[in-house]
Amino acid sequence: MKLHILGICGTFMGGVAALAREQGHSVDGSDQSVYPPMSTQLEQLGIALTQGYRPEAIAADTDVVVIGNSLSRGNAAVEHVLDKRLNYTSGAEWLRENVLPGRTTLAVAGTHGKTTTTSILAFLLDAAGRDPGFLVGGVPENFGVSARLGSGAEFVVEADEYDTAFFDKRSKFVHYRPTVAILNNLEYDHADIFPDLAAIQRQFHHLVRIVPGNGRLIVNGEDTALAEVLAMGCWTPIERFAIDADAEWRARLVRDDGSEFAVLHHGQEIAVVRWDLVGRHNVMNGLAALAAANAVGVDLLQVIPRLVDFVSVKRRLENIGSAHGITLYDDFAHHPTAIRTTLEGLRARVGAARVLVAMEPRSNSMRLGAHAEQIAPSLDKADVTIFLHRPELAWDAGHVVSALRGQGEAVASVDALIERLVQVARPGDHVVFMSNGGFEGAPRRALAALAGQPRVA
Repeated sequence: MKLHILGICGTFMGGVAALAREQGHSVDGSDQSVYPPMSTQLEQLGIALTQGYRPEAIAADTDVVVIGNSLSRGNAAVEHVLDKRLNYTSGAEWLRENVLPGRTTLAVAGTHGKTTTTSILAFLLDAAGRDPGFLVGGVPENFGVSARLGSGAEFVVEADEYDTAFFDKRSKFVHYRPTVAILNNLEYDHADIFPDLAAIQRQFHHLVRIVPGNGRLIVNGEDTALAEVLAMGCWTPIERFAIDADAEWRARLVRDDGSEFAVLHHGQEIAVVRWDLVGRHNVMNGLAALAAANAVGVDLLQVIPRLVDFVSVKRRLENIGSAHGITLYDDFAHHPTAIRTTLEGLRARVGAARVLVAMEPRSNSMRLGAHAEQIAPSLDKADVTIFLHRPELAWDAGHVVSALRGQGEAVASVDALIERLVQVARPGDHVVFMSNGGFEGAPRRALAALAGQPRVA
């Protein structure tokens, strides 16, 4: 079969491309925004990529066009597909029809932590010798690819609540029909498609409705929004996880930064996790993944010691290098809660060292100003914040900057941002770049700029 994927550089669609290629299909695609890690993965897989959405890029002998949810009516390639009556589908539906049949699907849903939790769960199943398939919205460092078929019974999928395609406005996760579903947390997000939190809760309840009675729901026991979802009706056994609440699965922090914690099941301590991740949010991600692995029969005493070797996903507080004693990180955080928890984890690790944040408010919710009032509080652990404030942003950066605890300013270009960072950074600082996009290569450009500058203490 020959596939052309529109939006192939998205983290989900890039994974679909990798799975299709592994199945032996001929795959190429188009996209207008190309940046790592997906662009690198596609290049390594030898998948041809056309820049821009040009109808002529879709070969006449293409069997199916897989359309990503970033494309809409009016796009030249979409109009070509419709006018020519070409066979088309969504990435989520293609996955359901071509990869998931006959597998035990474990779906990881939630506003935050989906990618990390999916990666941890796939790692645990792999450590148990299960050889799972997976599709992750990023590149797990332990695997080096965002998706693989695997030979085992289980398939782990990052289950996004964002809509499926311009022709299917259901959340992607309703396509997966999981046996085990993790509900990691739930907050308001995706202001471009959801009017309020209740609309997202309805989509989560659609997911709850399709988990079978002999399956399992692994639910954050500290999240009131998820409790309201379950109150709408639930037909599946529930296991909850928590740190500060009563739950079947609990964690007791051994180290305040979350790099070491005890796992308790029904009140009994079963093991201690030691790993390189930091932050309370990652402890919760780990608990969820352990509970889901247990639900499909994994011996946790066998796999928990292996977590010392777990390496998180690219662009999740990824240390990209140091120059003159200044350490730089690339991070995907783009929601105030994710920003806050990431910085809290880093602060717990680095102590009194200065933390600098370079932020590109790029997500639809950020650009629309849906989180504007929450941005300054989320940056409380930062000593210096530099915003990339592009002209199209709908909110007042000056208002946010004035509300920061630490030093803050806004700049109009990536060049100006890098120049400013070079001026203010000093030995011992930790600099975190936060964006859910390419950020015009800012993290590595800044590293190169700092490396080229003589620094003094």
